Amino acid sequence: MSKIAEMLGAKADFLLGFNNPKIDKKLLHVPGPDFVDRIFASSDRNNRVLGNLQRMFNSGRLASTGYLSILPVDQGIEHSGGASFAPNPVYFDPESIIQLAIEGGCNAVASTYGVLGMMSRKYAHKIPFMVKINHNELLTFPNKGDQIMYGTIKQCADMGCASVGATIYFGSAESGRQIIEVSKAFAMAHEFGMATVLWCYLRNSAFKKEQDYHVAADLTGQANHLGVTIQADIIKQKLPETNGGYQALNMGGSSYGKFDKRIYTDLASDHPIDLTRYQVANCYMGRAGLINSGGESKGAGDLEAAVMTAVVNKRAGGMGLISGRKAFQRPMKDGVAILNAIQDVYLDTSVTIA
Repeated sequence: MSKIAEMLGAKADFLLGFNNPKIDKKLLHVPGPDFVDRIFASSDRNNRVLGNLQRMFNSGRLASTGYLSILPVDQGIEHSGGASFAPNPVYFDPESIIQLAIEGGCNAVASTYGVLGMMSRKYAHKIPFMVKINHNELLTFPNKGDQIMYGTIKQCADMGCASVGATIYFGSAESGRQIIEVSKAFAMAHEFGMATVLWCYLRNSAFKKEQDYHVAADLTGQANHLGVTIQADIIKQKLPETNGGYQALNMGGSSYGKFDKRIYTDLASDHPIDLTRYQVANCYMGRAGLINSGGESKGAGDLEAAVMTAVVNKRAGGMGLISGRKAFQRPMKDGVAILNAIQDVYLDTSVTIA
């Protein structure tokens, strides 16, 4: 705890001392060694899905804790290879990506069909694979924000994947098509025995006003609620930074969605742990795990920022972190240190659920 508090600096008391959440932790289904038995054994997931979920929970430094630390490296498509790997060109090589996940003690490695397929015979039995099945595409001019399927679910099964991941840009003009595509893909993934992870991201220029409501707790929480509706086993979401997205979008005579003001008074405060707990609540009170993203690398301060995100996620009742750029956009030794620091938060029993 002293090391974690030191890295949190001035925010240590604010984050580690918070114990008055709006949604009581007694209502949550919290992570633990028995999570698959306690939660998914009662679901309609087949035995092979349960086995692959358990395999992920039993891998890496967080094995048998119920928490997940996942390395995602799909930015070669999402953000372009050059922009992503210029800080560390070794990660143009798929093997380096997988080696970082293994050396970093991750529960799984998430990447593209090409990356994982290229190395599947050598590594699929050594660390759980998660294929990211759709991506944005940044060569059309002008660029557009959409998610396009890049392969088939059978390919994922054939290369020995434990799970598949996908993104839906909720709120975008293309979201209806994406919901249908991903819902069908997830149903087939479950048939093949693979777990499903959904990047529940918001994408609409209207969400940017005086604040960026793409990271508002109320809107991201609703995106999570849509994600678990199509049976994502795990939800990936950005850490909330604000709230009041519905209120902002319903001003000036406009009508957007439906909301109750008690979202902001009874279900959340402005504390980051409370905002994140609202995201967890929308994941069926934690029955589907919430993993928050690590965010972009800013160089100095990445270690402290990663630890802070992990503390907020864990104390909110989340299931872990999926952090990529902070790890792979630096030498492997330093990337491993970032991943291990994140994992240390979940291994530290003194960092409790608020």
